[in-house]
Amino acid sequence: MIFDNLVTRARTNLAKRRHYNRLVAEIENLSSRDLADLRADRSEMLYQIHKQIYG
Repeated sequence: MIFDNLVTRARTNLAKRRHYNRLVAEIENLSSRDLADLRADRSEMLYQIHKQIYG
């Protein structure tokens, strides 16, 4: 029971980390022009995805 719970939590955390890293890579690959077209701030986008994934 305890071991299963630990494994489940570890898998969940790994999935969250993979998802977060994928989104960070996408944001980091946006050019300044892309960000201007989106009227977006890179640091604000990174903050929001961190907040969304990790709470």
